[in-house]
Amino acid sequence: MRKYEDEYRHKGLRRELIDTLRKKGITNEKILSAINNTPRHFFMDLALDRIAYEDRAFPIGEGQTISQPYTVAYQTDLLRVEPFEKILEIGTGSAYQCCILAQLGAQVYTIERQKKLFDRNRNFEYLKKFPSIKFFYGDGYEGLPTYAPFDKILVTAAANSIPEKLIDQLKPGGIMVIPVDEGGEDVQRMLRITKQTDGTLEEEKFEMFSFVRMNKGKVNGN
Repeated sequence: MRKYEDEYRHKGLRRELIDTLRKKGITNEKILSAINNTPRHFFMDLALDRIAYEDRAFPIGEGQTISQPYTVAYQTDLLRVEPFEKILEIGTGSAYQCCILAQLGAQVYTIERQKKLFDRNRNFEYLKKFPSIKFFYGDGYEGLPTYAPFDKILVTAAANSIPEKLIDQLKPGGIMVIPVDEGGEDVQRMLRITKQTDGTLEEEKFEMFSFVRMNKGKVNGN
């Protein structure tokens, strides 16, 4: 079994990463603190240990990636997380993003469609530090209607459109942050959708990103 250690050099590399994020325009101190407190190398293959704090995405298996720290910070900032909010995350992946949300005081419900990733996270000792995270194996397009409504929804994969079922699971006044295809499937426009009290949607457009696809259904992986 892998032994996880957070050494002085890792902490130094995280401080350098925080400096990089500041230079790129991330100013929310709570988010920066959460990233600084999270050992990103725990979420990655041991072979990537030396480069785990570079500001870029890395593969985690099953065609998925651990997102670039800047992307994690950017999406989290747009979501305007408040303590005790109930947040639905679509695409658990490595579980790095949901740990950041949990450290901001959120109650996180996170869905992963890849059974191997879901099982890996379920057996990941570090994640037991976060009882406020609830893990689900399922189809992100379906959301979690049993647990709805949610204060916020964060989608961490590229959608070709805004899923109606997720909008239905958002509280009036709630916010969804989602990357949606714009001009092809290689790049997405980051959107912030606010659901008004009358059910209408306010859409704000932000920077362009590149995410792995948000696909329908579940993958058993056996």
